[in-house]
Amino acid sequence: MDKFIKSLKSFAKEDFPIKKVSDFILNSNFSKKTLDKYSYFNEKAFARNMIYKDQDFQILLICWSPGQLAPIHGHEGEKCWFKIISGTLEICNYKLESRSPLKLKKIEKIHAHKDYLDGPADIHSVNNFSKDPVVTLHIYAKPYDSCETYDIKTKQIKRMEMKYHSIDGKVC
Repeated sequence: MDKFIKSLKSFAKEDFPIKKVSDFILNSNFSKKTLDKYSYFNEKAFARNMIYKDQDFQILLICWSPGQLAPIHGHEGEKCWFKIISGTLEICNYKLESRSPLKLKKIEKIHAHKDYLDGPADIHSVNNFSKDPVVTLHIYAKPYDSCETYDIKTKQIKRMEMKYHSIDGKVC
């Protein structure tokens, strides 16, 4: 993990060039032993397990139990990537056509498998529709602690505060 973090620090100096960072993440592999320290699940919601954070980026291992999902949400205009370490997810990407009244257009629906790389993401939802747990590695350039969620049914935009389930391998 130290080499991975060191490389991301060098990309931070270049404002995270999309192609270079995407290729780097896609070609990075992590042993089960390395990630096990951060692999915590939560029965109620997907578990955000922080591996590393500084002012330029953060790395999370997110663990999804069957049926868990992240609602339609944005990424505060920041560059974000995630790689599926194990399992299968459904990712729906959206285009914001209007904030008031809220109008989103679904532009893509992806059934993504192990080693799929998503990003940099804009507005999307993520769903573990399978019967198996899923583990994903996320890199967020310029960390943030809340994001906008978009509720198509109520046509409302809300701010969602994001919390960690664990930090550096210790459950909060």
